Amino acid sequence: MTKPLALVIGATGGVGGAIAGRLVQDGWRVRAPHRDPDRARATGGRPGLEWTPGDAMDAASIVAAADGAEIVVHAVNPPGYRNWAGLQAPMLASSIAAARASGARLLFPGTVYNYGPDAFPAIAETAPQSPVSRKGAIRVQMERVLREADVPVLLVRAGDFFGPRPGNNWFSQGLVRPGRPIGAVSYPGPLDVAHAWAYLPDVAEAFVRLLRTPLGGFEAFHLRGQVLTGHEMVAALEAAADRRLAVRRLPWMAIAAAAPFNETLREMREMRYLWRRPVLLANDRIVAALGEEPHTPIVEALRATLAGQGSLPGSGPGALRKAA
Repeated sequence: MTKPLALVIGATGGVGGAIAGRLVQDGWRVRAPHRDPDRARATGGRPGLEWTPGDAMDAASIVAAADGAEIVVHAVNPPGYRNWAGLQAPMLASSIAAARASGARLLFPGTVYNYGPDAFPAIAETAPQSPVSRKGAIRVQMERVLREADVPVLLVRAGDFFGPRPGNNWFSQGLVRPGRPIGAVSYPGPLDVAHAWAYLPDVAEAFVRLLRTPLGGFEAFHLRGQVLTGHEMVAALEAAADRRLAVRRLPWMAIAAAAPFNETLREMREMRYLWRRPVLLANDRIVAALGEEPHTPIVEALRATLAGQGSLPGSGPGALRKAA
């Protein structure tokens, strides 16, 4: 029996890699476009993937790579928040063109950046999208394009990602520095405010399970994920690392001072509002579809995350290279 084919754009990243790996486990052939497939094959650490030439900024190469695919996963982002306005639109257009040409469903990981305080604290799929940041406005426009595209779409929205591979996320870029044993946590908000986190293997599991359910043209589901106050996150990290940790506050004043000269810091500063009050996701719809939401126990998830990014005691840059 021929295996179904999936094209995963962004398979070297956190969410793309997690989805690609889970699809392989579920019996899919997974094709992964890359500007340098030989290098990706040699260093990507993603067993079972078929690396092929392709660049998300070159629609023709992505359309060619998608030949025969039943799903196209759009999991590519500019690194470090850089040039979102200039890069996101053409990359998304490439994915839509590929899905259209192959007759595939497009899978899209969503974020809470689309929402302003009027949708807090428990955000449903029907909540108004009133962004208060530039990046949030870009995400809203991306979803508008997806709704208007003539391809079927499966969107799963989640909180802040974390997982075994360091990536473009708050955990590895803010809370815990990769490549060295964890000794401290740099927390972005008040420690008594609840925050939604999403373990990448759980996000991937949700996508795969939803693919087995009846789906319409545009389907959006919210994943509640791991809801933790700062105190609870620190306690879970201490349990995962089996050591006491110092707790520091993210230096927002220094970030504000440097933001005019650094695009990544400027975009981080715009996201501060998401840490000042509870920002959660209502998961009634995904529970109705699946019976339960995929959920890895938090200490287990954090231990795997710390090990993967070389942050457990006894690990370091060598472990990080092995996971890359």
